[in-house]
Amino acid sequence: MRYRILGPLSIMDGERQVTAGRDRAVLAILLLHPNRIVALSELAETVWGPRPPATARNQLQNCVSRLRRVLPADAILTDPAGYGIQAGPDDLDSVVFLRLVAAARASSGDAGARTAYRKALNLWRGAACAGIDAPAVRQAAAKLDEEHTLAVEDWVDLELADGHAEELVTELASLVERFPLRERLRGRLMLALHGAGRAEDALAEFRRASDTLRDELGIEPGESLQAAHREVLSGTPSGAHRPIRCLPRTVVDFTGRQEVITRLRTGVRAGEATVVAIDGMAGSGKTTLALHVATLAGDQYPDAHLFIDLRGHSEQAPVEPSAALQVLLRQLGLPAGDIPADLPARAARWRAEAARRRLLVVLDDAASTAQTAVLLPGTPGSLTVVTSRRRLPGPPGTHRESLPLLSTGEAVALLERIAGDRVRAEPAAAVAVARRCGGLPLAVRLAGSRLAHRPRWRVADLLDRLTTAALPELAVEDRTVIGAFALSYAGLTEPAQRLFRLLGAYPGTTVDALSAAALTGLPAAGGRALLAELADARLVDEPEPGIHRLHELLREYASALPGPTGAAILGVLNFETHALMATMTESYRRFVERDLEAMPLLRPDLVAAVDDPAARLERIRGDLVKLTDVAVRAGQPHYAWWIPRAAWYALYYRDWNDDVAALNERGLAAAREHGDDEAVAQMSNLVASSHYRAGSYEKALHHLRLGIGIRQRQRNLRGLSVLTGNLAALHIAMERFTDAVDAGLECLRLRSLARMRVGPPATMQLSIAYQRLGRWREALRMDRLGLLGAQRPGDEHLRAGALIGIQRSRRALGEITPQAAQRYLEVALRMALRQGLALFEAETRVEIGNVLTEQQRYGEALDQHRRALDVARRAGEVNFEADFRYDYATTLLRSGNVPAARAEYERSLTVARKRRQPYAVARAAASLADC
Repeated sequence: MRYRILGPLSIMDGERQVTAGRDRAVLAILLLHPNRIVALSELAETVWGPRPPATARNQLQNCVSRLRRVLPADAILTDPAGYGIQAGPDDLDSVVFLRLVAAARASSGDAGARTAYRKALNLWRGAACAGIDAPAVRQAAAKLDEEHTLAVEDWVDLELADGHAEELVTELASLVERFPLRERLRGRLMLALHGAGRAEDALAEFRRASDTLRDELGIEPGESLQAAHREVLSGTPSGAHRPIRCLPRTVVDFTGRQEVITRLRTGVRAGEATVVAIDGMAGSGKTTLALHVATLAGDQYPDAHLFIDLRGHSEQAPVEPSAALQVLLRQLGLPAGDIPADLPARAARWRAEAARRRLLVVLDDAASTAQTAVLLPGTPGSLTVVTSRRRLPGPPGTHRESLPLLSTGEAVALLERIAGDRVRAEPAAAVAVARRCGGLPLAVRLAGSRLAHRPRWRVADLLDRLTTAALPELAVEDRTVIGAFALSYAGLTEPAQRLFRLLGAYPGTTVDALSAAALTGLPAAGGRALLAELADARLVDEPEPGIHRLHELLREYASALPGPTGAAILGVLNFETHALMATMTESYRRFVERDLEAMPLLRPDLVAAVDDPAARLERIRGDLVKLTDVAVRAGQPHYAWWIPRAAWYALYYRDWNDDVAALNERGLAAAREHGDDEAVAQMSNLVASSHYRAGSYEKALHHLRLGIGIRQRQRNLRGLSVLTGNLAALHIAMERFTDAVDAGLECLRLRSLARMRVGPPATMQLSIAYQRLGRWREALRMDRLGLLGAQRPGDEHLRAGALIGIQRSRRALGEITPQAAQRYLEVALRMALRQGLALFEAETRVEIGNVLTEQQRYGEALDQHRRALDVARRAGEVNFEADFRYDYATTLLRSGNVPAARAEYERSLTVARKRRQPYAVARAAASLADC
């Protein structure tokens, strides 16, 4: 599959064009940011603007589902934060274009550069993503359009230098018409006309340019256009001088960073930036980028290109400002005797020399703002590029870039440029190596060098060496990733060093101030301050405000540093478990607290400081299994089942069933390994819930019986009532309705004996069983009891379920009109949406569809049925699919669409047979007979 965005968006499968339909804006924004995750908020703004609807997340999920039907199976990347698209190095025309342009700029020969430029420019078919008007798409596409124009200008310079002026006139005139305010294009058109023997036309073009700039911008032509004018007038190049060039040689295999380079070049060309500050973690390629940008922008600063290593993060002491000024002035050609001795006079001389020149100065590896303050030329016509591992403030007008890691595609491309064809021959292993290096350019370069120097190695051999411990392998001669990290670590205060060491043992993907405080024993403010210090030193990243992340290679380095971690891990386990408890309703939390009564509360201050427990759970839920594993390794095995118990409620009712399954299976294994019957009973019940959701009823029954056996031996009425109530729900799913009634009544009896409140969910299960048996009056009584018993805060889902059941029974008994039933259901739907309960939302929409059908409002009814099926599918809810499809088919039949009804009944029958649901099989078969 090939994607084209350099013009109208198109997708090519071989020679066949594939349409993306109405989802083009989402596909466009993903392709404009290939191989990375685009946040849901950014996608929503792309489609709907700054005020997306409340249903934006659901609609985006539908959109991605449609795209997946068009694109290859693994093309769409999914992440809790959003979506991305995976594109190989030759799959997306914009990636190919940027690679060709980079090759052209790195080429040592004019012929090779011209060929690469021509190939790159031939990929363009119009403005990027032409025809898609979404502001976010246009903004991102504008960067590609700007890069296109820059490439044209660079290519024109080569063609002019090679004497092809006459052939360029027509193309340049067309470009000037499109971009009338670009002075460089105007100047090149003037030179092309002059070179073609049309000096009068060239001078006329200068007059037109002058008029346009005055009329549109109120400014006079700039230096580059004036220089072209002088050259045409004199017939010879202007401003001959001997420029000073002190930049060190940069790498010839520079790869990636196209978005950053485009931003920097745009700002520099427009004169918006006089200082560019580039920061990034150790090994992120700051110096390489600075030198690359300096090379690309060098022609704007003709007088001198200067460079100094300030040794801000070095085994040597940082360079003092006075010594740095000495170096810079000497590079400008001043004799040592002419350089003042004291700092103020030396700084004044530097400013005076800089004021007479257009300089490009690279201040590499700065330690602090104090070190660089007197080194900035301070004149509008010069540019200073500062690199540092720390985020350094700068004067007004500073353009700051925090350097990201390489994407997987960029890292693989760099690996290939270093190590050659072996990388292309083993694409899967190359991707794995790039990921093991974490996109860190230094790590990728060292890995590539190891491969290049060992011609008999396959990429898979390198991967094997990196898999166990990467850092010892990432070393070539005296260059090591460990050495780069060690210099950053050495610059920390002792408390920050301790937190960094502890993060090596911390199992979470992200860490915030509360987690840091739990690790260190400090107050939340102390944890926040230490994380800020680590972030300033670029030893942690901050992808969201207040949320930090440790690079995997830095985690490996931190974990190898000596220091005790036992108390810190206990602090985190305790805090995170109590934070999970806060995601429950108050009534359910009191119920669970009895199961976890042995767990102390070590840091009430931190638990109280959790602003949004549900949002915190969504952020850390991918790490919960890691937390249970760490608990076992740290000698705290009880947390391996306490954590699943605390997390279950929110995970289950938000339909994160994969998390429920993985977490509770791990907890059950730990409980069995440590011989804790109480924990086995609790975990068996929770494991059964995930099998129930997945439709694996026999497995769910096995685990429920295991738990019931333990509770019977314990004579634990309370625990036995819970398991018996869940057994009733399982019997309903297996369509053993009389068994469900028996289990439900036994649950009520046990709850009464245990002095527990008699209410949902036991009454809800009994109601459903009675409904299936046609015992509507008893079902109605159960739902009314359930509604009475569900009046505590957080019982909204129980109230919603009771309202659904009440209106269904009253409709069956003829006690309520469809319009009145609809009012019940609208209340239930609001509760389900407010709580984010997908199953209750789907069930309510089905019922709304049914009552709308009774009112012969078939279009609205069918819409509700379709939405219910979509919600259930996205939530992975399989238990009720046959029922939902049956009701949908019934509405289709009553609307007169017999063929569609027959097809939907067939689907219901297929699902019912697969799930071994005899009641649903019988209903679907009977209705097929009706059709």
